[in-house]
Parts: sequence; C-alpha cells; structure tokens
Amino acid sequence: MSENISDIDYKQVIEFALEPLIVHTQLRIIYINHAAELFFRGTKEEIIGASPLDIFKETSKPAIENRIQSAYEQPANVIEETIFRMDGTTVDVELYCHPVLIGNTKAIQTYVRDITERKIAEKKQLELSKQINDLSSTLVPLLNGIAVLPLSGSIDEERARQLFENIPEKVQKQKINYLIIDFSGIYKLDTIVTDYIFKINQVLSLLGVRSIISGLRPELALVALQLGTHFDSAPTVATVKDALHLFGIDYNQSPII
Repeated sequence: MSENISDIDYKQVIEFALEPLIVHTQLRIIYINHAAELFFRGTKEEIIGASPLDIFKETSKPAIENRIQSAYEQPANVIEETIFRMDGTTVDVELYCHPVLIGNTKAIQTYVRDITERKIAEKKQLELSKQINDLSSTLVPLLNGIAVLPLSGSIDEERARQLFENIPEKVQKQKINYLIIDFSGIYKLDTIVTDYIFKINQVLSLLGVRSIISGLRPELALVALQLGTHFDSAPTVATVKDALHLFGIDYNQSPII
C-alpha cells in the first residue's frame, strides 16, 4: 500500500523537531513543541494561552504585531530580535514565521533559533577588526614633527573610512608637521582606497600638514592611473628614506626619537 502524505501527523512532526516552534493565532499561543519548552524554560501549561508578544521588549511589540498580522497572508522575512525567557533572562534569536491552517483556523507557525554563539563570535570578530584597524592607523614617529603611516595588507571600505577619521586627529595630537604615507605593504589598490587617501591628503593640507606618498610600486602606480587618481597634492617617492631626503634630512645621521 502506498503512503499518503496527508496521513502524516503534523503535530508529531513538529513536536520532535530540534528547533523551538510556536503556533499562535489571534495573538494567543495554542501550541509549543518540546524544544520550545526547554528553550523558554517553561512548561506547555505556563506558555500556552499567553500572547506571543509577551516575549518581546516593549519597544519591539508594535512592529512585531504588524509582522504577525502580515504573516497570515505570506511568510515573513527572517529577523533578529532579543527576547525574554520565562525566567526573565534574555537571548538573541532569529525568528521566521509563516501561515498554517489548522482545521478552519488560520494560524502562524514561528521558528525560533538561538544565535547567541554567533553574536558572541561576531562581537569578537568586530573587536579584532577594530584592534587591527587601530594598529593599521598607527603613526610611527621618525623625527621631531615627522611620522610615517605604514599601510599594509588589504584595505576595505571600513578600514579606509577609519583611516580617514582617525589620521587627522592623531596627526594633531602628535603635533605632526610632515606625514609619510607608505604604500610598500599594500598589494592591492581600488577606487575606495585611493579616494580615501586623496581625502586624507586634502584634510592634512587644510591642517597645515605636508604629506608625501612613498613605496607606491610601479604596478600600483599603474592601477592608480587607470582609476584616474592623481596624487598631485602629495609628492611621491620610492622609499621612506627618500621622503626624508626630500625634507632635507640625512636619515643615517639623524637620531630617531
């Protein structure tokens, strides 16, 4: 005898699902599976009959209610929210809901996915990126009033933006009059990098700081030309040592401070 999909016990299927599932209609929870009991740290008896809005912060409730109402017609997009458990603790989750028909009753089935570990990992990555960006915007003092900004690796839009925001402030704090922007550690140029470097030069010029570009290898210089970038506001030299010579300084005989 062939199986009929209509013979599948829907309640049994979702009861043993690994992810927390909530079924609600007209802002009243009518069913939760076992995974949801464990996740929300409450029993079915405690949760069934309550409003699904109760798990949300007050500031989120109006938007969530509108989302629920629209989900009766079509599945809603996945969103991230911070919700409450029965014991008052909060947890970051992904929520996805879609309409279901239970008999003649229209209802909403909501999937709850704990994203705490992902959020922790994202926070650590953000902190690491910030530390890397802070290091990448470090001005290295060479002589009195002269410093070098050693660029290295690959610069994305976020790092380029942070350079633009941080460098002028650091230049003023360190009382820098001459800044050497060294490209010798850069292996790729794009419009984002060159545009922000050009803006840094403009800002430094307004602050009375003279900047010089060093270490721009031939292949990178060619890319800069192809991108239509001209470093007219800052002289370009091969090395940091050449930049110091441009300032009239013999690096080999000058003390580093």
